Amino acid sequence: MSKSVKEVFLSRGLDFPKFDTVDSESADYEERHYETAKWVSTVVTANEENEAAKKGFWKLFNYIQGKNEKGTKIEMTIPVLKLVTHGSTSYTVSFFVPFLHQSSPLAPSEEEVIIEEKGEMTVFVRCFGGFVRGDKNSGEARLLAESLKRDGKSFQEDFYYTAGYDSPFKLLNRHNEVWYLKKN
Repeated sequence: MSKSVKEVFLSRGLDFPKFDTVDSESADYEERHYETAKWVSTVVTANEENEAAKKGFWKLFNYIQGKNEKGTKIEMTIPVLKLVTHGSTSYTVSFFVPFLHQSSPLAPSEEEVIIEEKGEMTVFVRCFGGFVRGDKNSGEARLLAESLKRDGKSFQEDFYYTAGYDSPFKLLNRHNEVWYLKKN
């Protein structure tokens, strides 16, 4: 990668979870270690991943637009994270809580929206561009899994995360990722 992923994220001017790149030797993926952080999340049931992403996004967007205990608008962050479990119609969609609110996040006003702490984790990450439609995420996850198996890496195979970094209005130079959690 010519420009580091962190440089790309920093250029967007939005908060994102702290991480260190552990290994970027592979042309197909990199290994990252994320620090413990708080996220605002919602669980959505849908027949299709893109439908779940839209439903979850709007619930969380309402939270940052003021559907929280203080009616306060909160800055958007990156990425929009989605937990996808193979064979399930239940998806967890999450926004990273901005650094300003990490120590005491504002409580959501809607029952379906929760604050959760994700412990530190090491993930294998595959980056790709373009708009995510149809089976794009699952196809990229499959390619990442194939690369990890080829390289003898141990990872949680029953689920993966998708990470989106761009507004739907951004047409060029889009950045998307799929993550598999490293097994210890």
